[in-house]
Amino acid sequence: MNRYLSTCGVVLLLLLGCRQQEAQRTYNVRIRWPRDPETLHPHTLANALAIQAINLTYQSLLAIDAPQQRIVPWLAEALPVVRRAGNTSYLTYRIRPAATWNDGQPITAQDIIFTLKTMRCPDLPNERMRATYGFVRSVQLDSTDTRQFTLVCDQFAPDYVLTSGDFAVLPEHLLDPGHQLRAFSLGRLDSVGATLPAVKQFVKEFSKARLEQSPGKYGSGPYVLKSWQSGQQLVFARKKPWWGDQVVPTPATFLARPNQISFHIIPDQTTALLALRRGDIDVYGSLPATDYQRLASSATDQKRIALYAPDSYEAVTVGFNTRKPALADSKTRQAISHLFDIPTLIKATQHGLAYPSASLISPHDKHYYNDSLAPVAYSPALATQLLAQAGWQQQPDKSWQRPSRSGPAQQLALTISYRAGDAAYEFIALQLRTVAGKVGIPINLRPTESSVLTQQLQAGAFDLYIRSLIGNPFAHNFLPLLHSGSTGTQGGNYTGFGSASSDALLTELAAAQDTVQKKQLLRKLQRVLQQQNPLTVLYFKRNPLAVSRRFTNLGLSGLPPGYEATRFTGHPQP
Repeated sequence: MNRYLSTCGVVLLLLLGCRQQEAQRTYNVRIRWPRDPETLHPHTLANALAIQAINLTYQSLLAIDAPQQRIVPWLAEALPVVRRAGNTSYLTYRIRPAATWNDGQPITAQDIIFTLKTMRCPDLPNERMRATYGFVRSVQLDSTDTRQFTLVCDQFAPDYVLTSGDFAVLPEHLLDPGHQLRAFSLGRLDSVGATLPAVKQFVKEFSKARLEQSPGKYGSGPYVLKSWQSGQQLVFARKKPWWGDQVVPTPATFLARPNQISFHIIPDQTTALLALRRGDIDVYGSLPATDYQRLASSATDQKRIALYAPDSYEAVTVGFNTRKPALADSKTRQAISHLFDIPTLIKATQHGLAYPSASLISPHDKHYYNDSLAPVAYSPALATQLLAQAGWQQQPDKSWQRPSRSGPAQQLALTISYRAGDAAYEFIALQLRTVAGKVGIPINLRPTESSVLTQQLQAGAFDLYIRSLIGNPFAHNFLPLLHSGSTGTQGGNYTGFGSASSDALLTELAAAQDTVQKKQLLRKLQRVLQQQNPLTVLYFKRNPLAVSRRFTNLGLSGLPPGYEATRFTGHPQP
């Protein structure tokens, strides 16, 4: 017994020694950003850049271990325990005993309630959060444990497990020292909060904290914002000590190795590539395919710079306005899809750093991808056959008409809309126009500014569009994208697709918890979408990435930004 304890003691000392060496190793990681993050308010989430920075300073109950593609506890000590009763679901969490704020105060259930209330409080920049977390009806405290609580939720969806723990937790004692919000329930804030003087006073005081600048004292994460030069650079410094250093063994999401992480804002791609080659930056994410190939062909660059191209969940798609008479028939939509030369598009626009797919599920997702389906093939001959099957008749001048019982014959001429300034989208549109013209279908190109394009898509003012869709491996809820109730200005179903049977399938899929059932439903949905063809997946993109060779343990994954800077291990430059 004593020998066993003695051996354990030696092992423990070795582990502590390794941790001390790790703590003494200091290095900086310099990352290129194409633009300023706009705001670092944890409940605004302005863009992907802001989220990347917010995750350094704030923590949520749960986190994503991106390389392992799994949901893991972060502030919480375990995933929630879920209980359902009628139309109500209960998700019980417990916060880690070691979790504290920077001033040593424990993180408790009261901080969770306070945070939820700030996300529902009127006159704060929380519109997205208010909509996302409206399913939380109330919070039950545990009378014997200040760190345990239960979220009482309307209905139940599998997404609740992740969503219920996916928000940045705020310190009540620093942002509401007088406990003003404790007097109001979530429901009361929703209904009459904007009219209550005490709530208005809280909003005034809360706004003085200027969370948009992300002061480190309000977050429980391992880093603090050291400086922010708008349009130039943001610098985050490692906290020493940080409460997460006490968690042993260290989960991957608790790794915070770099002493400093800085984001260098370099909008111009040529300038960014030069900075990488000079060694002024260490990480260049979303690297243009042409620059990736240029670095790959340079022996000099290869000595200093490592290149990676992890899969992503970003699919480039073409959507059809199924409400337009010319596109109401699925065979017409299938015909147009066969005019896209996808292998050529991948080579020309992505330099091979992409791959075709038969559906909105990545073919690399072996469990859910329907491998009995084939990606759409380039075949103008098949396109003309399908047009004839759809009732179109080719005229002597090669144009297509479809007879109408109530008026003039219908002409097949289309417009394709896409975001202006995107070279890949422009090439796709030009390729379609060229091929379609050869088979007698005039295609008009409509490059449009991004915000205007969104308005046009919501209003149904288009024939075809080119657009990227970004998914993830944790949720397969396609209701916002494909349900007939999600059309119009408030929804994301721009194609207008939907029937009673497809709506029922989407609803059943969104509620599915059993893996086998979800697989069956997803395979069926992929088959329905290929037959009905409201949209066509051209390809899934990879995420080209360049990183200085002095770093290893990059945490590569298919989720943005494609790496985990907090995991980087620094080494001397070879």
